[in-house]
Amino acid sequence: MALSKPAGIARAYLVAIGIWSALSLLTGWNYLIFDQSANLKSTLSQMMLLAEARGFAYALLTPPIFYIVRRYSTGARQSLRYLFAYILGVVPFMLICGCLRWVILPPYDPNNGGFLLRSETGPLQIVHTAFADLITIYIATVLAAHTYYYVERVRRQDLERSEFQEALAASELHALKMQLHPHFLFNTLHGISTLIETDGKGAQEMIVKLSSLLRIALEHSGSDLILLQDELKFVREYLDIEQMRFGARLTVTWSIDPGALTSLVPQLILQPLVENAIRHGVASSREVSSIEIAARSSEKGVELSIRNSIGGAQPEGIGVGLRNTRARLKYLYSDEATFSFTVDEDQTAAATLVLPMLGAQNQPREDAQSSDKTDGKAADYARTDYR
Repeated sequence: MALSKPAGIARAYLVAIGIWSALSLLTGWNYLIFDQSANLKSTLSQMMLLAEARGFAYALLTPPIFYIVRRYSTGARQSLRYLFAYILGVVPFMLICGCLRWVILPPYDPNNGGFLLRSETGPLQIVHTAFADLITIYIATVLAAHTYYYVERVRRQDLERSEFQEALAASELHALKMQLHPHFLFNTLHGISTLIETDGKGAQEMIVKLSSLLRIALEHSGSDLILLQDELKFVREYLDIEQMRFGARLTVTWSIDPGALTSLVPQLILQPLVENAIRHGVASSREVSSIEIAARSSEKGVELSIRNSIGGAQPEGIGVGLRNTRARLKYLYSDEATFSFTVDEDQTAAATLVLPMLGAQNQPREDAQSSDKTDGKAADYARTDYR
């Protein structure tokens, strides 16, 4: 029950009146049963009126009690002081409640079966005759206020903890993406530097390709998920640069299911795996190396795989690409996505991702229009064979 604003005060009083009115109906019926068993002259209307008058007085005092509990019971170090204050608080509660009940409705005389005149009695007489009920109501209201704010505090802490965990996961995911960008950029610039002295024209073409690559990356820099066809476009631009570095030593084939192109996948999820394939394949061997990139939709979701032949001497470690891929899938999909990396006996490495199917059925209108060209793009991927 928030009392910081007029709307909150009005809402608190409406809730308190509604609750106490409902309880008063039960209390009035109980009063009638008790008086009838004692052969007292009471009617249902008198008992209901008496109970509602008492309930209304309690309702007027309930929001202030809730406010005091919220305002002053926030620390545990002064619990004894608060307990003593609450014990003393029962006295003004009884006096104020007695005055309110005396103003709202005169005292009731069960022997005569009627209400007394206000001039014949006073608020103190009400307190004297109903002090046990007043103390019980006071204790119950204070305990209800503490319970209410304890539950509210726990709920708020759970919400803050959940928001903090989401923000932490988002920041870690952003850090992983930022780690990928300079990593492939450094490797690409290193490749350009090797061509400057031997093939100046080729180095210039690589710089142009790199600018196109960065432009594509910036187009989706604010998105965690992009269309698979956009991710493949980025990978294709990256492979164009690598093809200029290695020439005929690198061959790339594509096997793309047209139905998978409009699925949503994490941005830059394939590029580090392709980079890893080149690093452990053509970059480590003088022989012709092949890379096969495949994508298809299935009952499990979207299956993406990158296979490559392994060269002779291998760098140590699993590389940034594989570590980031596992970490990003964990943050984005939890346990709904899988990633595996295997090396066959014929020295062929395979990186396989299985992602949940997202975006294929509720894609934006412009994406739906572009999907009319999907078959043509898939055919281009399938025919592509760098040699």
